[in-house]
Amino acid sequence: MSIIDLDAYFERIGYADARTPTLETLRELHLLHTQAIPFENLTPLLKQPVNLDAESLQRKLVHEGRGGYCYELNGLFALVLDALGFRVTRLGARVVYLGDVNSFPPRTHMLLRVDLGDESWIADVGFGGMVLTAPLRMAIDIEQETPHEPFRIVRWRDEYLLEGLVRDAWVPLYRFTLQEQAPSDYELGNWYVSTHPTSLFVNFLMASRPAPGIRYALRNNQLSIHRMNAGTEHRMLTTADEMRSTLVEFMQIELPEGSEVEGLLERLANTPSS
Repeated sequence: MSIIDLDAYFERIGYADARTPTLETLRELHLLHTQAIPFENLTPLLKQPVNLDAESLQRKLVHEGRGGYCYELNGLFALVLDALGFRVTRLGARVVYLGDVNSFPPRTHMLLRVDLGDESWIADVGFGGMVLTAPLRMAIDIEQETPHEPFRIVRWRDEYLLEGLVRDAWVPLYRFTLQEQAPSDYELGNWYVSTHPTSLFVNFLMASRPAPGIRYALRNNQLSIHRMNAGTEHRMLTTADEMRSTLVEFMQIELPEGSEVEGLLERLANTPSS
């Protein structure tokens, strides 16, 4: 018996097509998942535990209308693909986005390899503001179109490097290998990014969601609206009400109730611009 409620998940993302493990199914699920379930880190910001078991993932991401970060988003997506009969391998990556591509940060990103016949595909519904909106064929040095930016996979020493095309320049995002990761690897990485005092996830609000032809990204109280081939608009949010409405309307997050959330939004609204 499946440990994932597929009916509830499909209703959450708006999927009503075939439940067969095909490339067409993978592509449609990948796009709908990223557009319906946002990237967000409210839980660690509120100093609450981030749980990765199947029940917790479904409760938060499916039934409570929340989002999450890579371990949660790709963790849920892997459970769905497993239940549909896809061959899924859980992988890990070192994030080098906005950093030095030759550096060695900890392997704190989760992504998925999906094998279909003789071909392998990289699926990743959890990489924040540059999340893939389609799976990529595991092919080297080939520009691959998605509903948003083009991406490519290149070699970096004995690893692979994912790059995205941003303003006519290839930007490195993360390095990965095809070595399967164990649940304990994710537990350790999840604990680190959700509790370490220098982790971005406990110091900054990050929320993002793609929509057709557009990407929304929120960092603390700065909202960025990236329109494909049409530039970027930035807005500073200065009140808790503006923070709340942005998270609800643009990120489509069902915010939890309580004074802790209200206090966080007040604090973030008064964050000086960087």
